[in-house]
Amino acid sequence: MYAVIKTGGKQYRVQPGDVIVVEKLDGDAGAAVNFGEVLMLGGDKGVTVGAPLIDGAAVAATLVETRKGEKIKIFKKTRRQGYRRTNGHRQMETVLRITGIEGAGEKAKWDGTVDLMTKAEINARARGLAPRVEVEAEAAPAKKAPAKKAAKAEGAEA
Repeated sequence: MYAVIKTGGKQYRVQPGDVIVVEKLDGDAGAAVNFGEVLMLGGDKGVTVGAPLIDGAAVAATLVETRKGEKIKIFKKTRRQGYRRTNGHRQMETVLRITGIEGAGEKAKWDGTVDLMTKAEINARARGLAPRVEVEAEAAPAKKAPAKKAAKAEGAEA
């Protein structure tokens, strides 16, 4: 089942489990967000198109994070006048995980769990900069460091 919702002046086609990035919405990470402006529903019973909205239809989502988007450069120039201005802007955006859709006599729910890990943390882990929780370190004993020092000492005597 899928739905077309309207938020922030834009329309998004969503399914349960999708991660979408929309204009900034109020709320903290983990907050539930409901969209009542459903323009279209599609599912097993066919497609339902609203005029302009579908009555009683709703899309549920969980707010994952609010962050700044990509940087947009603004460059102004008047030729042959020596006039150049550069400016930049980063728009605030919200990341959402769609958890359920209901309306037109149908319901669809996402069975997974919502991971609230931010994009910055994912990128830091990919570069090896974020600390990781290691469960295996407790189970396996660490190698003894003095043995290495003893090997260096024997090499120096020889």
